[in-house]
Amino acid sequence: MKEDKVNSITSRIIKSYYNVYNTLGFGFLEKVYENSLVFELQKQGLHGRRQVPIEVNYLGNSVGSYFADIIVDNLVILEIKVAEALCEAHEAQLLNYLRATNIEYGLLLNFGQKPEIRRKVWTNEYNSKRNMDLHDDRD
Repeated sequence: MKEDKVNSITSRIIKSYYNVYNTLGFGFLEKVYENSLVFELQKQGLHGRRQVPIEVNYLGNSVGSYFADIIVDNLVILEIKVAEALCEAHEAQLLNYLRATNIEYGLLLNFGQKPEIRRKVWTNEYNSKRNMDLHDDRD
């Protein structure tokens, strides 16, 4: 059931992304695309929160924070880029954002000269396994 809901949401996010890209083209700063995308998401019946603070923990201690560009319906993190092309570092950034939250799905959206989208999944069972491994190492 959750997978169907996420697929429906990501489909509407992608439609919103292309609406913004086709209207604005490339060359603006990320903030312009972020603001436009939130407006488009609302038209699709989705709730997008901008610049959401996320705490990063290490062995149970807060070690820093970051701001997710957009979180949609508390189910999908959107990371917006304006780059010549998406690269491995961009993907790693989104995966780390997913690892630091209970959100399992993310979309990397590039508003560069060529539109690009990458979908990433980090399931909570990975987090549980990793946390168990960390606790086992301390014994």
